[in-house]
Amino acid sequence: MIKKYDEKWTLSLLQKLVETPSPSGYTGRVMKLIQNELDALKVDYKKTNKGAIIATIEGENTERHRLLTAHTDTLGAMVKEIKSDGRLKLAMIGGFNWDAVEGEYCHIHTASGKDIRGTILMHQTTVHVYKDAGSAKRSAENIEVRIDEKVLKADETRELGIEVGDFVSFDPRFEVTMSGFVKSRHLDDKASTALLIELIRSLKQEETKLPHTTHFYISNNEEIGYGGNSNIPEQTVEYIAVDMGAIGDGQTSDEYTVSVCAKDSSGPYHYDLTQHLTGLCKTKDIPFKLDIYPYYGSDASAAIRAGFDVKHALFGPGIESSHALERTHVDSLEATAKLLYAYVTSEMME
Repeated sequence: MIKKYDEKWTLSLLQKLVETPSPSGYTGRVMKLIQNELDALKVDYKKTNKGAIIATIEGENTERHRLLTAHTDTLGAMVKEIKSDGRLKLAMIGGFNWDAVEGEYCHIHTASGKDIRGTILMHQTTVHVYKDAGSAKRSAENIEVRIDEKVLKADETRELGIEVGDFVSFDPRFEVTMSGFVKSRHLDDKASTALLIELIRSLKQEETKLPHTTHFYISNNEEIGYGGNSNIPEQTVEYIAVDMGAIGDGQTSDEYTVSVCAKDSSGPYHYDLTQHLTGLCKTKDIPFKLDIYPYYGSDASAAIRAGFDVKHALFGPGIESSHALERTHVDSLEATAKLLYAYVTSEMME
């Protein structure tokens, strides 16, 4: 079993990841952070034209490869319109509900490189003015950004350097409680990214010889559907998406175990590979839950839709309140770390 899982190191990296803005389409900063971490670990990697990173650790078998992926892109928004009063209308990036970001502080990332602060609010927020403040629909028409600058009209907003098409990122509010809960936006999927880099760190530190050459694909477009469906090495036989487990009514996943997905909205995952993962959990005493995610897709399913001839599977930490104010527990992170190590050091099934 994994000898060197470092919870403190992982949580520190996770905080850096979630506090680095990276809505899909604006991931340069977070990918540079990943590059710096891999450089420090002296791991070989390449960067794709789309900005993803593929790190590789050579194994004893160089003919049949494995690939594990996690994504660093997150939900976010773009400036859709500069209103006559200088406030901003937004367009969504990724799938979330407007009420999940109402009241959140945000950054507007201008083309000049300057970040400007703001707050995401309903236009009808003031209860002393708007009778429908509580009942008005939370929608793109009614949601706006109140900019933390002295602006009263559109021209004054433009003078700040803000324009249509600028990216908007949501404050994560990262916190680790005394009881072990990790609370933050963007745990989907930066928790899994931190765990993959922790796995690489552990393998390098222990000088572990893997049975198969293994690639670690950090993708940056998953939230918009096509993060990990290109640049897959042709020797890849098994493709694992490391992504959040979905928690809610009717689900078995929780915040204390690793969640293994049997099926999502794209269809069933590879049966034998999924059974291999649950078998490792049983033989290595790793707490897990097998689950089905009804409204979900992953980079592994994107790779299958793109026509890659791979066996695909999905597992990751259980994340409560996905695409909103997310939460997991250190126990789930550790269980996922253990399954990651058990998997990459296991023999590939025939």
